[in-house]
Amino acid sequence: MTDETAGRFGEAVKGKIGVLIEEHFDPTEFTRFNEYLPSRGYQVEYISHLWGQEKLKFGSNAENDQVDQHVTVVTEINNIKAEDYKGILLIGAYATDRLRYQTEVYKGQKNLSPAVVFLRKVMQTKGLKLGTICHSLWLLCADRDLMAGRKVTCSHNILCDVENAGGDVIYEGNGTIEMVIDRDLITGKHPGMVDLFMETFVNEIEK
Repeated sequence: MTDETAGRFGEAVKGKIGVLIEEHFDPTEFTRFNEYLPSRGYQVEYISHLWGQEKLKFGSNAENDQVDQHVTVVTEINNIKAEDYKGILLIGAYATDRLRYQTEVYKGQKNLSPAVVFLRKVMQTKGLKLGTICHSLWLLCADRDLMAGRKVTCSHNILCDVENAGGDVIYEGNGTIEMVIDRDLITGKHPGMVDLFMETFVNEIEK
């Protein structure tokens, strides 16, 4: 798979799962999202801030100096409602750091990037599941109110960011645990356990 257009992965038999994405997304997670979620009866719709464009094309992290995965996103995050989705996923790697970007910032003002504004609505929507994996918990770190007191796991790379934002990281031995479920938030550690993460995420949706 070299190029895909968002919103065309499988029939919406059970509903849509929205995936927030930007440049430098994780290719392993991207591939497995597109394979697994439609097999369980869900349409995958990729979502981003399109900066006034009708569509934007994003590439994955490079592997062996090659960017093998691309996605063309046509769904503007400012134009959607959280309640129209069965679940929301945040893809890993540096995509979610880019989603935190604000064009203007002011002292004392909360993060107003479109993705963070949308996540506030997601986390206020009763019963709507939110899943993060690897680096994607970065996006919640943009607002301490989204993170504080939540039991989570994440990549070791962003451990300090998550804890500084008030997240209660769960450890196992000399590392972080693979997966944590805290109410409507499901967090996974790294792409190596993406299959278990997705299976758990869908099972939580279907409870």
